[in-house]
Amino acid sequence: MRRDLAAWGERAVDAARLLARSALDTNPVPDWDHVTKVDPEGAKKLPLLYPLWLAETDAVSVGGSSDVTPANTAAAFDLLAPLSTPVCHEPSGADHVTEGSHDAADLLLVPEVLNGDSEALVGTLGTAIESVREELAPGLIRRKASWLPNRVADWLAGVATSLLLSEAAFEAYIVQNPDSAAARESGVGPDDLLDPTDAKRRAMAADRHLDSEIVYLEYSGTFGGDEAVEILERMDGALVRSRVWYGGGLANAEDVRAVREAGADTVVVGDAFHRVAEREAELLSAATAELDADAAPETIREWVGERVDADGPGARFLSTVPGVDDPVALAREYTGTTVRAWLELRARSERAREGSENPSVEVDDTALRAALAPVVDDPDALAATIGRAALDGQNERAGDGSRQSEQLSASLVDAGASH
Repeated sequence: MRRDLAAWGERAVDAARLLARSALDTNPVPDWDHVTKVDPEGAKKLPLLYPLWLAETDAVSVGGSSDVTPANTAAAFDLLAPLSTPVCHEPSGADHVTEGSHDAADLLLVPEVLNGDSEALVGTLGTAIESVREELAPGLIRRKASWLPNRVADWLAGVATSLLLSEAAFEAYIVQNPDSAAARESGVGPDDLLDPTDAKRRAMAADRHLDSEIVYLEYSGTFGGDEAVEILERMDGALVRSRVWYGGGLANAEDVRAVREAGADTVVVGDAFHRVAEREAELLSAATAELDADAAPETIREWVGERVDADGPGARFLSTVPGVDDPVALAREYTGTTVRAWLELRARSERAREGSENPSVEVDDTALRAALAPVVDDPDALAATIGRAALDGQNERAGDGSRQSEQLSASLVDAGASH
C-alpha cells in the first residue's frame, strides 16, 4: 500500500511537471534574440572597445572548438566581467569549468551533439559530470567549509554536483558543416549530416526525452541557406520546451530574418564579431600613421566615414542584431570613438615609456574611460586593462590568448611611434 501511494505520488508529480512544461514557459534559458559568441583562442580577438559592440547583443557565450584552454578562458571572463550583458560559458573541455568560470558565468551551457559519435553525446558529458563531481564540487565545498569531516564533505559534494547540473542548460547540437572544427571535435562526417525530417526527429527527442533546454542548429562559419530554413520550419511547432538556436555564417540582416522567420528563437554570431577586431587592427595601424594624436573629432569622423561602410565587418555584425536600425552609422560611431581613444592612449603610452622603466598609462579623463562609463560597471579597471594593451602592443605575446591584453585587437597593432 505504501509503495502504491509512493508510485501514485510520483506519477502525480510527473503529470504536474508535464502540464507545466506544456502550458508554461519553464525553460530557464531566456528567450534572447541575439547571442554573440566569444572564442578565447589566441587567434580570435575582441575589438578594443568591445563593451560598446556587446552592449547591442542580448547575451555573450564564451567557448570555442579548438585551442581553448582554462587559461585563455579565464582571461576572456576577466575581460567580460564588467559587462552588464549576461555572459554564458559553453566549455569544450571538462577542465575549462573551474571555480572561477563558475563564479563568473551567469549560465553554464553543456553541449551534446545529436548527430556525432557516441563520445560526443555520452562520453564527453560523462567526463564533464565526473569533473564536476570529483573536482569542481569538492573544491567549492572545501573553500566554503574546510572544517567539515571528509564523509560529510563528500556527501555535500554529491548534492552540489546535482545542484550545479540542475542549474546548467543543455545544448543539443545538430552539426551540419562537416568541414568545421565543431564537426571534427564531435565526429560528424559527411554521412552524418541530417535531412530536415531526421533533424526534426532528433530535435524532438532532445526536447521530450533528453530535456535539452536548447536545440542548436549549427553550420559553423557557413550559412545553411534553404536547407537550414527548411529544417527550422520543420522544427517550428514540433518542440514543447527547447529554445531553437541557429548559428553559422550570419553576416547580414536578410539571413537573420530568414532563419528567425523559419523558427529560430535565437541567432548566434561569432566569426562576424571577431572580424570586427581584425579590421579594427588595420584601421588603428592606419590611424597611427595618418592622424595626429590630437586630431579633432570632426577630422576623425571624416577619416572613419571614408573607411567604414555597409560591407565592412562592423556594419555587418551590427546588421545581425535585431533592433539596430542603422548599422553603418553605429559602426562609424563606435569605430570613431575607438580611433580617438586609441590615438590618445598611444600618445600617453609614448610619454610613459620616455619617463619610466616600468611605464603605465594614465586613463583618468580619457576618451576611453568616457566611452566605457555608460556600458560597464567598473570603467576605471577596464580602462586600465585596455590602456595596458595599448602599451604592450605586439610585445610579450604568449600566443595562446592567456593574457587579457592579447585578446584585444591592439595586440595585432605594431607598437611603433605615432604620427
